[in-house]
Amino acid sequence: MRTILKNLPREVPSSIGGILGLFWLGTRTYRFYPVRSDGSLIGQVVKHILSLVRTWHASWSSGSSDDSHCMPTSSSSRLKDNAEMTCFPDEAKSLLKLFPIGATCLIYAVVFAQWMTLFTKQASTLDRWIGSLQVPAAALQSLISVSIVISIPIYDRILVPLARKYSKNPCGITTLQRIGTGLAMSVILMVVAAIVEMRRLRVAREHGLVDNPEATIPMSFWWVVPQFVLTGLADMFTMVGLQEFFYDQVPDSLRSLGLALYLSIFGIGSFISGFLVYAIDRVTSDGGDRWFSNNLNRGHLDYFYWLLAALSVVGLAAYLHFSQVYVPKKKGISAE
Repeated sequence: MRTILKNLPREVPSSIGGILGLFWLGTRTYRFYPVRSDGSLIGQVVKHILSLVRTWHASWSSGSSDDSHCMPTSSSSRLKDNAEMTCFPDEAKSLLKLFPIGATCLIYAVVFAQWMTLFTKQASTLDRWIGSLQVPAAALQSLISVSIVISIPIYDRILVPLARKYSKNPCGITTLQRIGTGLAMSVILMVVAAIVEMRRLRVAREHGLVDNPEATIPMSFWWVVPQFVLTGLADMFTMVGLQEFFYDQVPDSLRSLGLALYLSIFGIGSFISGFLVYAIDRVTSDGGDRWFSNNLNRGHLDYFYWLLAALSVVGLAAYLHFSQVYVPKKKGISAE
């Protein structure tokens, strides 16, 4: 530790000391929330589920017996008490209402996982020269951040005021509408990616480069730029909307859990993406050309993109249904 501090610039230890001093000053004014006396939320949910199982088992056992009509009054009152215990606490109900919205966004999370892998691999086969400068394939991922940075001011300064005039909503559009817009854009994104990949494969066949994976396809990298830009636009709507939605709609005492649920959507989506790639590769490797191959010219990424486009349509339809029946905690976030 002394060696590390000795190698640091003189300004760094003093800055750390200043931050530490501010931290200690803030501890006297920080207000701690009291610990719940009725246990954790998960413990309450488990307790109520077990109570529900016991109530169902007792009612089934009493109903199947021949002398069920002679049940003692004490047993009836006990079943009644257990039935009352099966009502979930309000905080658990608030969390359970969020799961349909999160589940319908899992397909979007699968689409989100593609720009880091398949989109970049796809771009690496194209002509990426601009004059005497060759653009690295991974550098195209920066277009996502650029499109987000450019689109946010346009959304905030132009789209929101225009939407506010028609919707009479101070936010322009609701959070659920913002998420739905991003999901719709993800459908367009996968359709564009599939069309571009179909053209890339056709150019490779026309120039006899199917069996030459190291060769550069005579097709400009500008063809894949729209799918990176669309990824950024979809992220600007969906990711920001999901973060705001989960943070705002969870109970006030579970804000951190709301953000964890938001992040878990993309974590689970990455696992689903990996499983899809593995399962499809196993199925298509038995005969014919595989969808996923080290030689992309022999693969069929276009089929996979079309599949994700179809799944995105299904996910969007399910989202529209659940967003319409969702009852928001606050009036600021409504499905209407």
